[in-house]
Amino acid sequence: MQRRLLGDFLRDRRQRLDPVQLGLPLGSRRRTRGLRREEVAMLSGISATWYTWMEQGREIAVSPHALARLATALSLSRAERAYLFQLAGRHDPDAGAAAPDPAAERIALLRRTVAAITAPAYAMDHRYRMLAWNGAAEGLFTGWLDRPADPPPNMLRFLFLDPAARMLVVDWQQRCQRVLAELRADYSLHLADAELADLLAALQAGSRDFATGWKQAAVQGREGGERAFNHPTQGLLRFQQLTFALETQPGHRLVVLHPV
Repeated sequence: MQRRLLGDFLRDRRQRLDPVQLGLPLGSRRRTRGLRREEVAMLSGISATWYTWMEQGREIAVSPHALARLATALSLSRAERAYLFQLAGRHDPDAGAAAPDPAAERIALLRRTVAAITAPAYAMDHRYRMLAWNGAAEGLFTGWLDRPADPPPNMLRFLFLDPAARMLVVDWQQRCQRVLAELRADYSLHLADAELADLLAALQAGSRDFATGWKQAAVQGREGGERAFNHPTQGLLRFQQLTFALETQPGHRLVVLHPV
């Protein structure tokens, strides 16, 4: 079924392309719409036989780099490219490339959205940089978000390098282990990110707990759950954490802490 879906998808995208826009001659013998299989194979630098087999749903193994060239040749959108690699059972070699910073308008909209939430809420990128947070989050993370020391504030730096985090976060050791496992689950998608690599190196040098936990190579998805804090003025506070992935900005997520 998966190979058949892949073949149908490739055939549909091939037939949607305009040979004239791609600089290919129409010719008097062109009877079908779109590109020929041989033309797609030529544009993507793969064997015409292999491409034909892919459309036929045969069981062949195509390299990720060949798929990347094929995605370019077919002018796939980001969603279509992800669909191609998913059906082919391959990891996109460009998925970990550092994405450009989102437009100022998108950040402004994100901040307005976070500000409209009454519960503590904040948004982070894949480097755990805080992009937006509301007043309730400032009140919860007192001494950090209300007085950010490193613009923009970084959740990893706070957890592992700020002594106040040990006092604020209940079961700090266990919570940090989970954060490390969640971080490693996403790390393979951002291997080419030099800024993230520098951050990890600084954390390993500055925190023995981070260095030890990072070597354990635990992996865990973000499953939410209860979060507890020893607030300096409000005492013990408990929340249920819900995390949303931002579809328009891969690697970014919105975290909401619902009081319980």
